[in-house]
Amino acid sequence: MKSSDSPSPIGLVAGWGSFPVEVAQQIVGDGGRVCCVAIKGHASTDLESICDHVKWMGVGKIGGHIRYFQRRGVQQVTMAGKLFKSDILFHGSVWLKHLPDWTAIKTFGPHLMGRNRDSRDDNLLMAVTNAYSNGRMTVCAATDFAPELLVKQGLLSGSKPSAKLQTDIDSGWQVAKQMGGMDIGQTITIKDGTVIAVEAIEGTDACIERTGQLCRRGGWTLVKVSKPDQDMRFDVPTIGPQTVQSVRDAGGTAIAIEADLTILVDRERTLQLAQQAGITIVAIDSEQIASNAARAAA
Repeated sequence: MKSSDSPSPIGLVAGWGSFPVEVAQQIVGDGGRVCCVAIKGHASTDLESICDHVKWMGVGKIGGHIRYFQRRGVQQVTMAGKLFKSDILFHGSVWLKHLPDWTAIKTFGPHLMGRNRDSRDDNLLMAVTNAYSNGRMTVCAATDFAPELLVKQGLLSGSKPSAKLQTDIDSGWQVAKQMGGMDIGQTITIKDGTVIAVEAIEGTDACIERTGQLCRRGGWTLVKVSKPDQDMRFDVPTIGPQTVQSVRDAGGTAIAIEADLTILVDRERTLQLAQQAGITIVAIDSEQIASNAARAAA
């Protein structure tokens, strides 16, 4: 374990993937300290060699998370990494499987039980944010601590999009933005102007796998965008090596992501894999999409 005399460590709630690891590394590299709640069944053990202290806890122990951070003097908390929502909510009884503590029941109960239940991501994550606020902690965006993970506009790998590919990207962008606005998902797949699959609770990798099953010819494009008015504290669109591998295995040939609002983890390996697989990755923004639409209409 690493230690430091600096005050006010950053509290990190770590889910699955390399994103939490990279956030922790950046905080420590900048001279800060990290106290981490590592979600059981999700987080990487690599966090134990980076953070000042790691506490392995279940996703339903919100009260325990808060008390742990309070004991450690944490004033700012950030959340990073994927939680497998379908496993948490819909594989058996959420209450029996995850044994939530009383704070979790108060936090999630109104959203998961009763006639007016609503378990959309934004509602659940805002409830968690409010719980931390009640514990006198501020929830911050992980990109506040690791801004370099946000991808900049431009061609990242592969060839410049052809006119046909750009048309698919432009069309898919509009659909993905609408899906995000309805809090359904932030990813779609498209080929020849036809949307093949839309991400929902199953997540991006499952959406990609389903696309490969539906489009055996391959040659399709993945479009991943932020939600309108994206809250950068949580649910920020992310791609990494596994995304590229999944797209390659399922026959996809291009990935379009939103510049300045998408996290690119393990950048060097991700782009190397894309180059080897011949997959184009391009980061674009809404202004570029609008400009393309204006030219098409002229």
